[in-house]
Amino acid sequence: MGAVSASTGSGTSAPGRNATSSADTTPSVEDPLAQGIPTPGDLKRLDFRGGEPRVPVRLMEGRREVIFSPRGRMRLRFGGPGDKVLDAAAGTRWMVRVTQGAPAVLSARVQLAEFRIADRAGMQAALESWRAKGLAVRPQVLGTVYGIAGKVIDNRRTLLLLDEVFTPEAAGRKQTELLRSHGAQTMLFEEVRTPASAILEVRDESGGVVGMAQDRLDAETPDGAGFDVRQVEFGVGYDFHGFEDRTFRGALQLVVDRAGLLAVVNVVPLEDLLKGLVPAEIFARAHTEALKAQAVTARGEVLAKVGIKHLADPYLLCSEQHCAVYRGRTGEAASTTAAVLATRGEGLFNDEGRLVDSVYSAVCGGHTEDNDVVWGGPPDPSLRGRPDVIGPVGNPPLPANLERWLTTSNLPAACRLSSFAQPSKFRWEKRFTAEQVDARLKKLGVGRVQALALTDRGVSGRASVLSVSGDKGATQVRGELNIRRLFGMLNSSMAVVEAERDAEGRLTGWLFRGGGWGHGVGMCQTGAIGRAEAGQRYQDILRHYFNGAEVAPIY
Repeated sequence: MGAVSASTGSGTSAPGRNATSSADTTPSVEDPLAQGIPTPGDLKRLDFRGGEPRVPVRLMEGRREVIFSPRGRMRLRFGGPGDKVLDAAAGTRWMVRVTQGAPAVLSARVQLAEFRIADRAGMQAALESWRAKGLAVRPQVLGTVYGIAGKVIDNRRTLLLLDEVFTPEAAGRKQTELLRSHGAQTMLFEEVRTPASAILEVRDESGGVVGMAQDRLDAETPDGAGFDVRQVEFGVGYDFHGFEDRTFRGALQLVVDRAGLLAVVNVVPLEDLLKGLVPAEIFARAHTEALKAQAVTARGEVLAKVGIKHLADPYLLCSEQHCAVYRGRTGEAASTTAAVLATRGEGLFNDEGRLVDSVYSAVCGGHTEDNDVVWGGPPDPSLRGRPDVIGPVGNPPLPANLERWLTTSNLPAACRLSSFAQPSKFRWEKRFTAEQVDARLKKLGVGRVQALALTDRGVSGRASVLSVSGDKGATQVRGELNIRRLFGMLNSSMAVVEAERDAEGRLTGWLFRGGGWGHGVGMCQTGAIGRAEAGQRYQDILRHYFNGAEVAPIY
């Protein structure tokens, strides 16, 4: 279960709270663009300088104090009355500390489903289905439409939400109830009722207080030299969690986060953002054409996330796995920087001239997958699953014969032939004891698990439904990612599962045998390296993975 956050403006309630009647044939979709409602997209627009967008990226949050130094002459602007400005020399050391912090007040609703904005039929069918189960539900539009250099980018989608408003804690309990009663994996849609606030205290190298700001400080180096930030927290919630001194291009914003503590935000030109992002997404030693392909897809992915994530937060993206890993200048590599520069401003466009949702995953396992199988919604012509093989293929097995497909070791797949191939990700096994599976699936309320079945497979063999039977009942879990999460993030749902029993026939465990690592939609990153090593240009690589989409300038 996850969370999607949304703000409805400066401390106001979300409009349009009346439930849509079950007799309505066309539900009233709460669309900020249509109704003129102030949204976070209006409050946190992309800034444009030099013909490219500047993106606010959270470096860390939840801090009581932060230490940073400008690498060039700095101008520091204080939020609040008087609009105080402080100028400082390069290399000076500054501390910002939170005082009088008050957290935001949040409410939450349960998100049942998500649809592409054009999939009105799918949304309507889901709406009627949930109403037939006795639940009051409503659609709401998430996302934004914006223009760059004359090109319109529309990443809106429609969410289906429970109409009832809860506290975040009560909404979490409702999620558990829906999982047990309907097998529904859901998300939380959080809304800000009262924004967080705090006084930010600024101290110089001697420890003296030089000023106070209300909620926000803006730091820039006019010459673009950037900043050093001490003890940047990373990997929160992962076993590699830690702290590191890092250097960043662009500007800094020090703002109050939802907890009433301090968030550090890097406002960075998109191309500079990619310089610190791409090497975290692909091996910097990979073939140049694969690096270029990664730069183009990452550029499109950043733009696709605007107005979709972190809507209740004072930034558009975070620098962690949730959005995209970004270490700033500290993480840059010469090879990936060259790839970003060589593809400056380029994106992928379909034959209708629309920017492609250029998603990617690590290892497709020999066959990519259809977007609608993994995420639901209508089929995207640019995201059709296809075999990912190089050269003459003879008569290899297809995923339709999944058992044979998963045991074929010499498949001429691009992600197997790549010099960066990972055999343990291309084909893999994972075992669980019966007790481990019972514990992981306890929240489903079926008791001791007696049968598991992966069904509703896409063209790559990835399953979108897990049927579970136990001694207290049966249910289904829907969604590729939901299935993987149940088992501690299986490498993929391109898998078969079988029961393991002892000599007396007693159930002892479960064996998953699978292929690939990740959702498998769009570009296979390891396969892109294999294709580049086989002589393909980045335009050809992207044309293959995105069903004929063409590379063209966004700006």
